[in-house]
Amino acid sequence: MPSPYRGRLAPSPTGLFHLGHVRTFLVAAQRARGGILILRNEDLDPDRCHADFVHAMFEDLRWLGIPWDEGPDCGGPFAPYSQSERRDFYLRAWQQLRDGGFAYPCTCSRKDLAFSASAPNEADDEPIYPGKCRVRAYIGRFDRPFGVNWRFRVPDGEAIEFEDAHLGPQRYLAGSDFGDFVIWRRDDVPAYQLAVVVDDNAMQITEVVRGEDLLKSTARQILLYRALGLQAPQFYHCGLVRDEYGIRLAKRHDALSIRRLRESRRSPEEVRALAFGR
Repeated sequence: MPSPYRGRLAPSPTGLFHLGHVRTFLVAAQRARGGILILRNEDLDPDRCHADFVHAMFEDLRWLGIPWDEGPDCGGPFAPYSQSERRDFYLRAWQQLRDGGFAYPCTCSRKDLAFSASAPNEADDEPIYPGKCRVRAYIGRFDRPFGVNWRFRVPDGEAIEFEDAHLGPQRYLAGSDFGDFVIWRRDDVPAYQLAVVVDDNAMQITEVVRGEDLLKSTARQILLYRALGLQAPQFYHCGLVRDEYGIRLAKRHDALSIRRLRESRRSPEEVRALAFGR
């Protein structure tokens, strides 16, 4: 691995942690031993992120015995570590993508997309954008992204390949496996894809550890790294934790949240074992 190793925990405070988070965080902490582990609070969405969940995030990580070296509660050279405080970083990246012709404004409504977008290849993935606004020239200069969705123009037909440290070689075809994706929302909120690329680069992350449901997002983000002239980190995608019906855990699985397991008097050791099916 690159040295010095810099990994990160990057939860979003939109609900309570569940066993899937525990597995990913434990793997991230294990792989960061001997290096630096950053905690980043991905609180971009003002409608879904809440202070109570931020407090629970700190509490649950400490209870599980997962330490971090830099973060919103202990500082570090790349502060601030909460995304809601890092808007200027994202705005500069949006301007670079706009000026380079990599991003374009999209005025399609959700209703438009529901009627015309291709179905996603996977149940959890976003539909493939049909390109309605891609071919439409826009007049005037957008000095700020507010009011429309901004989409990244993917190179149709290009294979995006990368080696995952856990799952091996990966390959996705731009325009077929995924289409032009949103990098800035019409409500003036930077989208996940752009924010994590900007932050992982700014915080000098050498390896991103996350769930395998984000494999296709990695292909999208590799395109963003390239368009911004940045070096992509290495990637390690963990297997997902699923419930008894085979459905991957989400924050709606309250019975398997760390808070509920703690209330049932499970020990940290038991919860860590449960996360790996032991």
